[in-house]
Amino acid sequence: MIRHDRLREIDLLRFLAALGVVIFHFAGFRGQGPWPEPSLRLFPEIGMVTRYGHLGVDLFFIISGFVILMSVWGRSVGDFAVSRVTRLMPAYWAAVLLGLVIWGVFGLGHGSPDHVIPNLSMLQGGLGVQNVDPVFWTLWIELHFYALIAVLVRAGVTYRGCLVFMGVWTIGSVFAEEANVKILQTLLLSTWTPCFVAGMALYLMYRFGPTLILWGFVGVSWALAVHWTAWRTGTAFTTSKGEVAAIGITLIFAVMILVALGKLRWMNWRGLTVLGALTYPLYLTHSQIALPVLEYAAPVLNKWAALALVTAVSLLFAYLLYRLVERPGQAWMRRKLRESLASIREA
Repeated sequence: MIRHDRLREIDLLRFLAALGVVIFHFAGFRGQGPWPEPSLRLFPEIGMVTRYGHLGVDLFFIISGFVILMSVWGRSVGDFAVSRVTRLMPAYWAAVLLGLVIWGVFGLGHGSPDHVIPNLSMLQGGLGVQNVDPVFWTLWIELHFYALIAVLVRAGVTYRGCLVFMGVWTIGSVFAEEANVKILQTLLLSTWTPCFVAGMALYLMYRFGPTLILWGFVGVSWALAVHWTAWRTGTAFTTSKGEVAAIGITLIFAVMILVALGKLRWMNWRGLTVLGALTYPLYLTHSQIALPVLEYAAPVLNKWAALALVTAVSLLFAYLLYRLVERPGQAWMRRKLRESLASIREA
């Protein structure tokens, strides 16, 4: 069973994942954020929910496993590289330069030139350089995933090949943890492996239909994801409870299973495509946009009005970035990279 129609339910889920991260930062974060005090302390009324907005990242990575495997089917490594660079870089560069502007004009954030220059490469995560925007850490995880997928693409993307790849990756990541081998833990993304592998298994289920083997991959990935989600609540997201986070990741898996089984195809409103398009620029810029907005709004507005304002401004800026930068930038970069790829192949 092969399907190629657009999955607008994925667009909606991507947007909800980004919105979860936005609300986490604006109303559920215990650390130093854009408010004068930690947002979790400022919004105790909704903190029991907003503190779990970090699970949006888990959903992002499951969707990434699903969508990336869908996009590489029948493509070469060069085609895959062009699609990823085109997809990521225009909005990302704009977000990095936004940090420079906010640092230069308002004296806020981490957009100093010594941070901006290495951040433009998107490789700062491997250099120990501070991210201009804290959310950029997930892009470094994504780049790890792309490197692993490139190996699969080079070998040839087939149903059987994907199963072998997913099995080796899953077992290898557990062995890396058992042996405590840093290089393997880094290369195999041990703590995030189950999210990506689950997404890949769910795409195979969507494309070819469910089988016991695929259900096995999803089940094992879910068990490992519950483990690592609980672990993160004890290390990075210490205000969250492991039991509640485990329920959250279980619900995420359940929704993605519904996507794979085609049970959410009724969500076919064309406007969901626009929400999906806003996801990446919203995710990249909301933390930085909030800095100057709340610098001036927080002292004069009540907290709920300020929260509504900063969320609305973040959405508006994301839309403008998408229309004015991302779309034209992607079109130009796609054309130029394809020309470069064609010249390489011709040579």
